[in-house]
Amino acid sequence: MMIEGILIEGFIYGIMVLAVFITFRVLNFADMTVDGSLPLGAAIMAVCVVNGIPSFPALIIAFLGGAAAGFVTALIHTKLKIPDLLAGILTMTMLRSVILRVMSNRANIPLLRANTIFTNITDWTKQFTDNPNIGIVIYCLLVVLFIKIALDIFFRTDFGLTLGALGSNPQLIISQGMNPDMLKIAGICLANGLVAVSGAFAAVYQGFADVSFGLGTIVSGLASLMLGEFLLRSNRIGLLTLRAILGAVLYRAMMYAARNYGYHIHMNPNDLNLMTGLLIIGCILISKQKFVKSAGVFKNAKIR
Repeated sequence: MMIEGILIEGFIYGIMVLAVFITFRVLNFADMTVDGSLPLGAAIMAVCVVNGIPSFPALIIAFLGGAAAGFVTALIHTKLKIPDLLAGILTMTMLRSVILRVMSNRANIPLLRANTIFTNITDWTKQFTDNPNIGIVIYCLLVVLFIKIALDIFFRTDFGLTLGALGSNPQLIISQGMNPDMLKIAGICLANGLVAVSGAFAAVYQGFADVSFGLGTIVSGLASLMLGEFLLRSNRIGLLTLRAILGAVLYRAMMYAARNYGYHIHMNPNDLNLMTGLLIIGCILISKQKFVKSAGVFKNAKIR
């Protein structure tokens, strides 16, 4: 049960980490909308399930809801010229009211007795094994691999390559006669749509949707992304997306270990946010140290 739970959560939140990879690494855009897009997707999925809407249309609606949230952030940033960080915070703040509206002014919607895609998979898996979570693990793996492969293909297209160039060299995009604002809007919408899909799956797996569902999402997403970058070193898009997923699984494993074995060092669940913050700081310090060392090696090589 422990390994299955880590894998399921890792794959589900791996979708969110792929979205963080798009905004933070590809677009070089510090998008705080993630903390609002994830609970929005969870809320949309919960409302759809309660009202009898099938899972696939509900996922599409959740994706569109997240994309709409990203669209608002992108418009605030590009049209009103508000910095990316503040634009995301503004949208995230406004989304709390939107989420409550979606959930009919309820802070929480339980799904434990609802018929969802995971309950159907569990019922089907029970025919073959005593561990019904195996079916959910395989399903989540297939979903995250499908999204990963789709992104790999997308970033090999002309539009995807242009989007990738936007974050590293916006002047090149302008010199080619393209509108960087439109590209940025498209990338932010795509990322937040994926975050909402991740939130929708998370709500179904955990059995509820809550208005505070996405608290600290962006921090955990960044931690997962940085952990993945330590696992694999590459500039190939296929490996870049793969390490985002692996980082999400590793992060969930670390959080599980902290929750279940942290009492040996007097840790409790309230310390997880502190641990995540320290993890990110540690990753940044290690990255800077490696950069300084590599720069020193390069300098010495040139002197010789």
